[in-house]
Amino acid sequence: MDPLPTLKWMGDSLRLLDQRELPVNEVYIDCGDVDSLASAIRTLAVRGAPAIGIAAAYGAVLAAITTDSGSGFREGFLVKLDKLSGTRPTAVNLFHCIEIQREVFRKTGTREDAIVLLLESADNLLREDLDASRSMGCYGAELLEPDSTVLTHCNAGGLATAGLGTALAIIYEAWDRGLIRKVYADETRPLLQGARLTSWELIRTGIPVDVLPDSAAASLIRDGRIDAVIVGSDRVAANGDIANKIGTYSLALAASKHGVPFYVAAPLSTFDQATDTGAEIIIEQRGREELSTLGDRQLLPPEAGFWNPAFDVTPAELITAIICEKGIVSPISSKTVADVHSRVDMFL
Repeated sequence: MDPLPTLKWMGDSLRLLDQRELPVNEVYIDCGDVDSLASAIRTLAVRGAPAIGIAAAYGAVLAAITTDSGSGFREGFLVKLDKLSGTRPTAVNLFHCIEIQREVFRKTGTREDAIVLLLESADNLLREDLDASRSMGCYGAELLEPDSTVLTHCNAGGLATAGLGTALAIIYEAWDRGLIRKVYADETRPLLQGARLTSWELIRTGIPVDVLPDSAAASLIRDGRIDAVIVGSDRVAANGDIANKIGTYSLALAASKHGVPFYVAAPLSTFDQATDTGAEIIIEQRGREELSTLGDRQLLPPEAGFWNPAFDVTPAELITAIICEKGIVSPISSKTVADVHSRVDMFL
């Protein structure tokens, strides 16, 4: 499969496929400064942990380009980098890629040197993500039996990465091998990333997909109609707990209850050895408007309160395996996660 045009460096701006407009319109936006890119990340024009990280890496290039040279250049650059860091708190890839760019910047001299080296680093991060997706696809496909029906949640495809995906990279590879019969995609309330984005991706590659309400997934699993659940992740803690889109924990509980394998696909850039357990992961809280309106329609009474976490934490004991670009982590423990994070292959 060719990568989706999720993001592309245009020479002096970063072009993004605006995911807020899908599946109806394919609209591209060009971010020529850090403010416009920070807004695009915050408002989910670009989303998915790996894609956010890569976008921020190119944002460092924009920060260098748009900061005047002179005595205040280095301080001005770092202020703009901090603005990108403050866009979304849960996805560790954002901070991982920004820290890489900070290190690159520390080794530069002139503004011109910084632009060249930061762009080279961002391009490398994009290539590494594509390579990681291909590897995850190959490792993960080995776990599926012929004629499998799989369930996925939110969007962990090309739209969430440099163009190929994490969980969907496994599905694409398994489809190419003739192992998958059908995919079920949770709608993923309240922003419908599964209904709008995952189904759009799968349909354009010819993979049969049914969209279901989030609340129907447990019954589908109980009825024996799912052979495996495959999801992505926005952060993997040192003990193997994972943060992913809200509703993931419910799927893991249902899969565990009914003996269905629950797989998590995540590149090493999503592993966070500095966070001991999922209890330490900061969960992003989204605004009321995502629940209170649907287009021009008002859904909530003005007096109703709201609780709108973007993510939840699934404990390691509910996860059958974590698939990354270095192999398959199973069983999951602090030791096996540390081993794979140190680039030691783990195999079932």
